[in-house]
Amino acid sequence: MDSFKPRNILVTGGAGFIGSNFIRHLLSSNSDVVITNLDALTYAGSQLGLVSYADDERYEFVQGSITDSSLITTILSEKQIDTVVHFAAESHVDRSITGPEAFIDTNIVGTFRLLDAARTVWGDNLASRRFLHVSTDEVYGTLSATDPAFTETTPFAPNSPYAASKASSDMLVRSYFHTYSFPVITTNCSNNYGPFQFPEKLIPLMIVNALAGKPLPIYGDGQQVRDWLYVDDHCAAIWRAISTGELGSTYNVGGNNEMPNMDIVHSICDLLDELQPRHDAKSYREQIEFVEDRPGHDRRYAVNADRIANELRWTPSESFATGIRKTVEWYLSNESWLEAIKTGQHQNWIDQNYANRPMTAA
Repeated sequence: MDSFKPRNILVTGGAGFIGSNFIRHLLSSNSDVVITNLDALTYAGSQLGLVSYADDERYEFVQGSITDSSLITTILSEKQIDTVVHFAAESHVDRSITGPEAFIDTNIVGTFRLLDAARTVWGDNLASRRFLHVSTDEVYGTLSATDPAFTETTPFAPNSPYAASKASSDMLVRSYFHTYSFPVITTNCSNNYGPFQFPEKLIPLMIVNALAGKPLPIYGDGQQVRDWLYVDDHCAAIWRAISTGELGSTYNVGGNNEMPNMDIVHSICDLLDELQPRHDAKSYREQIEFVEDRPGHDRRYAVNADRIANELRWTPSESFATGIRKTVEWYLSNESWLEAIKTGQHQNWIDQNYANRPMTAA
């Protein structure tokens, strides 16, 4: 399989959790790439994680939306972009339940406009171009306790507006390959965790609430199962897919860490008990509270990542035990980042929704 070498890369959603980690991963390991980061800086987007690259000539930030065709066309042309890595998306299931329209606009319309602008600008020069679309295992629906893990041929069966919007964008990407021979590759990943994750998702929310002495709200019985992927492992998988992946292909990316949410929270509490004990010497587990389950909550996701392992020789480096320790230690060592996030425009939303609907679901 031929190796592709990106030079000028457009990263969409690069101020988000996975996107910013990908940019840091790339700039720290590749001296010959130039990255343009296009991000709308919505509630979960922050440039705080990329401040160390603000003066790096290999990096430029552009604030804007992937629904802005004119802006996308300008960037692709002026920056001579040869590779698009498409992270930009509305991504929280609970938000899609209460406000689905933004998910349709960004995840479906935005992906279409990005694809179409790239197809127009790149013209016939497709052999030296790549479009990597980052998606989710939630497009496949839910599994029972005994069902085999999702493979790349599992039929789509999305159960939330978020999952439906991502499934739609996956189909758009697929159609551009089959209709226009457009050079796309799609990755469908399991639940990511690690540094710089906005504290609405399960792991950072539990850490933040625990340290603040707040309840640790768990949906239903806490036995919803997810596969957990350390974000740096995901970034390495994406780069491997760009560099050596087969055009038109989909690769599932998983961490081989299938665990119930309850076990995740227990692990976090136990690590905090060790690393930063409560003043009263009690366990953080005492802060756990069970709350009403969310509508349509998928019971289990599990990813079969054999294809990317066998064809592209990628496997995760972190076990859950090593990854969650690194994550908790990072949050404990970066209180200034947390404080900046919590005192920004985000915090009012977290406080308001914590009272009305605890944001705990993975």
